[in-house]
Amino acid sequence: MAFNLKGRSLLTLKEYSPEEIRFLLDLSHQVKLERQAGHLSQRFRGKTLALLFEKRSTRTRCAFETAFGEEGGHPVFLSSADIQLGAKESIEDTARVLGRMFDAIQFRGFKQEAVETLARYAGVPVYNGLTDLYHPTQILADLMTVEEAFGRLKGIKMAFAGDGRNNVARTLLIGCAKMGVDFTIVAPAALHPEEETVRQCQEWARASGCRIEITPEAARGVKGADAVYTDVWVSMGEEGKEKERLELLRPYQVNERLMAQTGKSSSIFLHCLPAVKGNEVSVEVIEGPASRVWDEAENRKHTIKALLLATL
Repeated sequence: MAFNLKGRSLLTLKEYSPEEIRFLLDLSHQVKLERQAGHLSQRFRGKTLALLFEKRSTRTRCAFETAFGEEGGHPVFLSSADIQLGAKESIEDTARVLGRMFDAIQFRGFKQEAVETLARYAGVPVYNGLTDLYHPTQILADLMTVEEAFGRLKGIKMAFAGDGRNNVARTLLIGCAKMGVDFTIVAPAALHPEEETVRQCQEWARASGCRIEITPEAARGVKGADAVYTDVWVSMGEEGKEKERLELLRPYQVNERLMAQTGKSSSIFLHCLPAVKGNEVSVEVIEGPASRVWDEAENRKHTIKALLLATL
């Protein structure tokens, strides 16, 4: 079933129904097959996309630029050093100006309020490429990668080991709850997600028929997991907490021992990248046969292209 998402922003996955997420994932698989078959089209010809970056990026920037550019569109990269975003000019004014010049805007930065303000004033679709709270385009790629590995989402169990209240863990919680993926956050009590988000996700999980669990016990948390996911222990902007985080999260490193505790030889490993090998994940796991991180990285492009096609 096709959904009319034209003109929609993507600020978090909270605002998208399971059926709409399913539509985006189906479209993602389709555009990936088109790319692999060498089909070329110009569906964004004559369109422009503003890419606003407060934080550095490899996958998000490259995914948006290539997804838009190879379809004939013109992406324009704008860092905080290039424009007056929130400095001499308010975010509201920047949004109104860019909305007059561009067909859509991507924002990757710190405050969730910034991307929400852009969406409120721009008059064109705005996409959250990452904020301190949410990373929705990443989780679309994660769900796509799980589907490629197992052929389904329903009935799959995923475990996230590490900082359970960072933007990736929080957004995975939302995405898995909506799409029927059993999801466990394995983290020390000090890094558990906020109760309000967990309660909201429990409601979505009941509707989709999956289970949500939060536990500090690593072996228990990954038992039965089809996919084990981790992220860096020190997020951008939190570098001052590095020593504390390393000590707190060392027992949650995804290594061969932890992967074996899933009890499944078919379990895969996921990471949004960039990875600090030897911290949150061992070299043996990320470079080993269970790793799907390179498929996951590539799928950022296909899911972002699907999002752009659906909303433009």
